[in-house]
Amino acid sequence: MRFDLLLRGGTLVTPSGVATGDVGILHGRIADLGALDGADAEQVVDCRGLHVLPGLVDSQVHFREPGLEHKEDLGTGTAAAALGGITAIFEMPNTKPNTDTAERLADKVRRGEEKAWVDFAFFVGATGENAAHLGELERLPGCAGVKVFMGSSTGSLLVEDDAMLAEVLAHGTRRVAIHAEDEMRLRERKHVVEGENASPHLHPVWRDEETAIRATQRVLRLARRTGRRIHVLHVTTAEEAELLARHKDVATMEVLPQHLVLHAPDCYDRLGTYAQMNPPIRGERHQRALWEAIRRGVVDVLGSDHAPHTREEKDAGYPKSPSGLPGVQTMVPLMLNAVNEGRLSLERLVDLLAHGPQRIYGIARKGRLTVGYDADLTIVDLGREHVITHEEQASRVGWTPFAGWKLKGWPVRTIVRGRSVMIDGQLQGAPSGRAVRFVETLAPQDETL
Repeated sequence: MRFDLLLRGGTLVTPSGVATGDVGILHGRIADLGALDGADAEQVVDCRGLHVLPGLVDSQVHFREPGLEHKEDLGTGTAAAALGGITAIFEMPNTKPNTDTAERLADKVRRGEEKAWVDFAFFVGATGENAAHLGELERLPGCAGVKVFMGSSTGSLLVEDDAMLAEVLAHGTRRVAIHAEDEMRLRERKHVVEGENASPHLHPVWRDEETAIRATQRVLRLARRTGRRIHVLHVTTAEEAELLARHKDVATMEVLPQHLVLHAPDCYDRLGTYAQMNPPIRGERHQRALWEAIRRGVVDVLGSDHAPHTREEKDAGYPKSPSGLPGVQTMVPLMLNAVNEGRLSLERLVDLLAHGPQRIYGIARKGRLTVGYDADLTIVDLGREHVITHEEQASRVGWTPFAGWKLKGWPVRTIVRGRSVMIDGQLQGAPSGRAVRFVETLAPQDETL
């Protein structure tokens, strides 16, 4: 058999286990796996000594387009994703204007088709005005689902009271992504950061553990009442992890690399406002609990929550400085380094960044190294050592909180639907991303099923 692309001799991480073999790719899909000794191809890539993973998915990024392109746009953001070994991204709705109507979603899809280096989907933001229409909006092409902000963050999207939240959860069927911080408590505690001595060290004091726990408890009650599945984003506390472990039938959870590798007060000592994000980076007790939740299988997904702001904005002084850190380009290297340190297995990492997003969001034909699936592949060199720099970041803001970190394990090739979009740190060709499709939005006769 003649393939378009043949990957020879890599260590394949498949749902059946890890084994050395070949991958044959034809017409943008995985056509065969295993010992393909007699096969030929238009292009053959030697993958000996490398690990071939299913295409990794970053299911929480903020690429700022439209309206905030001075921070990022879909071209620069997806370029960073491709350089970081990511083959698909799910982008958040807190842009200007918010992504909260069919027309605004369609506009983002059009922009993605023009600019994106990797495949993409976009969340629709829940509001009081669109709650009754969310069931229709979540089924539109390119929609990753519905996003709820229970606490204020970057942008104006907010669903703060239980009545409005219940209304949102009552419309639609797909899993709802939740930013769980209690807005009333944030308002009550705003005085903590309003004095003359306000500093980034006070960020986790203002947005304290109770702010997160209270919101997660509220949304779990409402999820059970409405019978709606939820996905709690960027969990930061030991208590939330334990709570969510008892509600896996209705709730899944995400953890960020930032909360796994940075901790207070050290990160605020070193980085100041450049460590400021929502929910905040907390102390070592919570960091240990998040790693334990990964070990126990409670964590379902890793996401970067890539949320860039310019240096000028970050240097404004706390609390005027905005919350958010870039991370889509550094997430995979940070986690590969953790694999080398023995903190998690490569199979578990693949579950968190490929199988997990596919399972939770119902992605069609992506997220697994399996015959018939899209040929989305992330090829990594577990032995490669590299020092992160500001200069190599493709994000428009041009900085990373991890500059100077020496990591072991690095993505060396990113393949999207059979086309190599990144090889050894260099983008290839031109942007050709397409909208991700989802099983729950497809008709039974659709060929992607």
